[in-house]
Amino acid sequence: MKAVISMLLAASMLAACNTQSDKQEALLKSQQKTIDSMRVAMEKQAIIDSMNALQTQRQEAEKWEDLEKNEATNHTQAVASAPAQAPVAPAPAKKKWSHTAKGALVGAGTGAITGAIVNKKRVEGALIGTVIGAGVGAGTGAIVDHTVKKRQGQ
Repeated sequence: MKAVISMLLAASMLAACNTQSDKQEALLKSQQKTIDSMRVAMEKQAIIDSMNALQTQRQEAEKWEDLEKNEATNHTQAVASAPAQAPVAPAPAKKKWSHTAKGALVGAGTGAITGAIVNKKRVEGALIGTVIGAGVGAGTGAIVDHTVKKRQGQ
């Protein structure tokens, strides 16, 4: 009789312990979901920030193009009205993309494609790959820019 009671007692203790681990597992899953949603929100914000930076670069490029067009029309008007004047200074060269910007763009594209291929959830993989790729590409480009500046200084 004592053996039966001790076996029942042991079985009930094991069942009680198992219930606790299920509760802990559910709590961990809910915490992981919260962390994942925060991670997705951060990735979305990073994408928005990079899009804003690209839009700013486009606006600057348009501004330079407008200046070049205005200078070209002013130059032709000046030449037509007074051909004996001294030559006008050439328009500033088109602004080139930095290695950092190029690296970020190439890294974002490569990361998006790779992330979509590797991850079962295509969109999530593409988002994660874009953010990571843009970061790595920008970092590599910054290193190249630093090296180029160093060489120009010598």
